Amino acid sequence: MSETALPKDEESVSKTSTPTPEPKRRERSGNRTSGLAVVALLLGIAGVGVAGWGVWQLRMLQAGHIQQRSEVQDIAEQTLALTRNDQQLTARLAQFPPADQLEDSRRLVAQLQGDQQRLSQRLEGVLGASRKDWRLAEAEHLLRLASLRLSALQDINSARALVQGADEILREQDDPGSFGAREQLAKSLAALHSIEQPDRTGLFLQLAALREQAAQLNALAPEYEDKGGSLFGLTPTQPTNPADSEEHYWAKWWEQISHYIRIDFNAEKDIRPVLAGQSLAQVRLALTLALEQAQWAALNGEPQIYAAAIKEARSVLTANFNKDNPQSKVIAERLDALVDQPVSVMTPDLAQSLSAVQAYLERRHGASQPTETQRGTSP
Repeated sequence: MSETALPKDEESVSKTSTPTPEPKRRERSGNRTSGLAVVALLLGIAGVGVAGWGVWQLRMLQAGHIQQRSEVQDIAEQTLALTRNDQQLTARLAQFPPADQLEDSRRLVAQLQGDQQRLSQRLEGVLGASRKDWRLAEAEHLLRLASLRLSALQDINSARALVQGADEILREQDDPGSFGAREQLAKSLAALHSIEQPDRTGLFLQLAALREQAAQLNALAPEYEDKGGSLFGLTPTQPTNPADSEEHYWAKWWEQISHYIRIDFNAEKDIRPVLAGQSLAQVRLALTLALEQAQWAALNGEPQIYAAAIKEARSVLTANFNKDNPQSKVIAERLDALVDQPVSVMTPDLAQSLSAVQAYLERRHGASQPTETQRGTSP
């Protein structure tokens, strides 16, 4: 400020002293003052920048110092935690047994695992042999059951399924020693396949249907039922004049006698007496009993009893009922068709198959006994 003011004072002094100043000196003094101002301005800006940079550096140093302090604190905490963990691990390691004791324990565990594995293999072998023995015993039981079904009930289908099951069990064994037993089973199966199972249930149901029809059969000829009307409408109920009284008398007489006389236009055929109500019930009962006996024989496979019962029912039907009646005619035709139906078959003998399977089981048990003895004596 003083430098800028001095030229003005000099200029005023010069103006008062000299009326005509030199122009070159004025220009030089103005340029010098402006340059000084610029330099001063730059120096001020530079000073402000240096001061700001210094302040920023100071703040950065403070921030770094705070961060370093926090990092040092974290490192100290981690070091303390590691120290604690180290102490805990040291305490746990102190509780463990020594290395030689651990080696002995490991060796004992390995020996125990080996013994356990050998015991499990031996147990599996024993159980496997027992399971095979059970299956073979089941095959023998199936053959016994098939033989019983054939001898008692002549059930071909069930016996065939049972023998097939026994053959499947022998096939599962995969033993060459079972060839003979399987050969006998194959022969039995071929014999069973060649026999047809009689339809006993169907025969029983057909005979039951015939029993229902037999209970509805009527006598040889129907009885005349008087409904209270005059016969043929010959005369009215009351005569209209005395001349008709004679005709009315004959009509009344004919109405009374018609209860005792039956006119048959097929006189050339044999005429049997009409059955009474009680006799008809007895005949129906006899026919029903004969059919029931035939049903029992069909279920139990008795061909002689079955044929005799069918013939008995046929004779009762023929002797007491009209052959030309459609209902009795149908029953007679069904009886003639059922009398030839088979109710019994010749069943094959399964004794050889059963003996072959039993012989195979005995050979198998005889071969397994020395092996079990060796296992029992081995250490």
